[in-house]
Amino acid sequence: MLNKIIQIFKIKDLRNRIFFVLALLVVFRFMAIIPVPGVDAMRLKSFFEGNQLFGLLNIFSGGAMDNLSIVMLGVGPYITASIIMQLLTMLIPALKELYHEEGEIGRQKFNQYTRYLTVPLAALQGYGLLVLLRNQEIITTQSSLIFFSSVFAVTAGSMFLMWLGELITEKNIGNGISLLIFAGIVSSLPIDLKQTLLTYDASLFFTYLAFAVVSIVVIAGVIIVTEGERAIPIAYAKRIRGNRIFGGSMAHLPLRVNQAGVIPIIFALSILLFPQLIAQVIGGFDIMWLSQIARSSAAFLQNQFVYGSFYFILVILFTYFYTAITFDPDQISQNLQKQGGFIPGIRPGGSTAEFIKRILNRVVLIGAIFLGTIAVLPIAVQYFTGIATLTIGGTALLIVVSVVLESMKQIKSQLIMREYEGF
Repeated sequence: MLNKIIQIFKIKDLRNRIFFVLALLVVFRFMAIIPVPGVDAMRLKSFFEGNQLFGLLNIFSGGAMDNLSIVMLGVGPYITASIIMQLLTMLIPALKELYHEEGEIGRQKFNQYTRYLTVPLAALQGYGLLVLLRNQEIITTQSSLIFFSSVFAVTAGSMFLMWLGELITEKNIGNGISLLIFAGIVSSLPIDLKQTLLTYDASLFFTYLAFAVVSIVVIAGVIIVTEGERAIPIAYAKRIRGNRIFGGSMAHLPLRVNQAGVIPIIFALSILLFPQLIAQVIGGFDIMWLSQIARSSAAFLQNQFVYGSFYFILVILFTYFYTAITFDPDQISQNLQKQGGFIPGIRPGGSTAEFIKRILNRVVLIGAIFLGTIAVLPIAVQYFTGIATLTIGGTALLIVVSVVLESMKQIKSQLIMREYEGF
């Protein structure tokens, strides 16, 4: 491992790329501490502590929302636009053809449409968020000019982060959007560690020890499941062209255990926390019976067992839903048949598609249970330890591990490429 690190910094081009990426992450963290005008810091802190939805949004903003910085939307609007565009491929055949069948040029056009959609989404999200925070008296300024200037600033900040993410991606050190989120998550670790040390209780030594052991086991489990895949063998028929024989080789079709990544957790939280947000808004009305219903609904959903159970079930359902959108066994079967490939013992065409669907459903079940467990892990850890500062953030942990693994793979591939060039 040490030799690899030394080798990385010996290669000038690779070293410059890494320093360039680190410099852009520093720029991002610098912008994350510049707040919009008129923020009440004490009200903001208490608001975030009592609202799980905004806690999730803070993760995907890279930690830039907890002080209402000019980049507080983070890459959230871009992620939302990407999800919407992927869902639209199911409804609009032209978009599906553009993304799946027109190669790299088609994907570039698809990504360009995603960028266009990000602009209005960022403006709407920024406006709605700032209005909500002003109604909560977290933003104290009442000037319309300053308010709309803040909306413009946070919209521009989100687009700037999207541009930073694309610059990072071009350096082939990792996915830029994911690295920005990763930087925000990691930046909060020193503060959490400091709070844990300040509140340390010697009588809970074995609780802290158990937490450390569980953390290591969970990280190992995340790595295993993230890297896990089910390989389906693929054989290619021999073809004779002139005096040459093509094909006759063996390959495999990898079905990843975690096909959907962290997207099902985002969907589930959005569905689960939206009623709570509506209840908070309705609870502020002067209508007695309506306020009572809102308070009762919020109290029901705040029950840890009820919340955790619904959360777990929704993550499993959305894992299957998102996998069905992004992975089409019928399309895979058609592509294999066109290329002269087949699964040994299975007829090409419909039988191959059915076989892939059957295997996929079993593999996705394992991934869905894994994601559901990761999602409810913070609730379980806080319940059993009773210590607020000790929590294994499932979503954040999944993002961190995935980003580290992806960056390691890309750096390793560049090292291998330069070894071949040197040879």
